[in-house]
Amino acid sequence: MAAYRATSSRGTRVRTLFVPDHAARIDKLDEIRRLDESGVLIPRVAKTLPAAEAPTAHRRFEAGGVRGRLVLTF
Repeated sequence: MAAYRATSSRGTRVRTLFVPDHAARIDKLDEIRRLDESGVLIPRVAKTLPAAEAPTAHRRFEAGGVRGRLVLTF
């Protein structure tokens, strides 16, 4: 996985990864889970929507201005 790098004076750190690149790497996916559970990795979720509202989520994302991820629940 990529190393952390500071991106602002606030100490924000970015760690770039592409999950599909590691889909078969259980150790890497487990590391992501541990970072999330420990509070190191803080995903920004803009809104959680039911899967039936996937078209709405796509339209919102494509329109721009969404800060965070739109999460679909199944």
